[in-house]
Amino acid sequence: MDAFSDLIRGVRAHGSLFGSSTLSPPWALHFVDGAPLTLCTVLTGSGWIVPEHRPPEPLRARETIVVRGPGTFTFVDEVGTRAEPIACGEHCATPEQGGTRHRRGWHDGGGDAGDDGGGDAGDDCGGGAGDGRRDGATTLIVGAYPVRGEISRRLLDALPVVLRVDAGGTADPVLDHLAAEVAVDTPGQQVVLDRLLDWMLVCTLREWFDRPGGEPPAWWAAQRDPVVGHALRLLHAEPAAPWTVAALAERTGVSRSTLAKRFADLVGEPPLTYLTRWRMTLAADLLVEREAATVADIARTVGYSDPFGFSAAFKRVRGVNPSDFRHTATAP
Repeated sequence: MDAFSDLIRGVRAHGSLFGSSTLSPPWALHFVDGAPLTLCTVLTGSGWIVPEHRPPEPLRARETIVVRGPGTFTFVDEVGTRAEPIACGEHCATPEQGGTRHRRGWHDGGGDAGDDGGGDAGDDCGGGAGDGRRDGATTLIVGAYPVRGEISRRLLDALPVVLRVDAGGTADPVLDHLAAEVAVDTPGQQVVLDRLLDWMLVCTLREWFDRPGGEPPAWWAAQRDPVVGHALRLLHAEPAAPWTVAALAERTGVSRSTLAKRFADLVGEPPLTYLTRWRMTLAADLLVEREAATVADIARTVGYSDPFGFSAAFKRVRGVNPSDFRHTATAP
């Protein structure tokens, strides 16, 4: 298990908000839910993403933008558009308010707010979504990702509010599959769309982390190093193992001093400090997911035979003891 796979495993498009729409200008869609991550890509045409408290970002055909919540954003045909924004999210405008019902509850914002919204009230997001047959129309695909647990929040912490990936990368084949899938309505479609969105997000984040001149998080760059990358994979694959720097160095085939220096230089902290923080992240999620488990049970799961030592480490890293963390995290 590599670090990226571990961090992204809780970011899944399982039944997530999903929609696609062919929009005729002027239009403005306001995404109001503030999802932790929202992926927007244009199959045809172009528009502008206008994030809350951020400058507008152009979005052209086959480009992708990921917006990190909780701020909201608007997708418009042009900055300063005359179209009235139509709210999109779990609770959206009705057809009578200028919207058209779409899968997972968002709407076609085509046309002025005072007209019929640019679509028939009975359309869903598959109807005409991928063909781009209207002159000057923009075909938009959006997927909103819930983010579950402390593990995936470490991934969010590595991302800016808005990131973009240009056309022509590894995500292009996924776009082709998405365009084909939303153009039909077949059994099992939501499952297919969920998996395609997961694939799309992984490709997009890979491209962004590896962009020329970029500044990826230390754990991403360190994965490429033959020694430190191997050490990271071991720590993520066996977090509960009784690791020492000497044992980790032996498994990676270098001296203890070489591993310690190389790891600290590339990751920014010593191996066992990294391991402790990772164990506490795993423990935080387990405390919430396994409500019947005792603190001692959680301690053993992440590699601590002594629950008191585990509690001390948890409070040192998280700023609160495990019981109080669980109580706060599971409170209604």
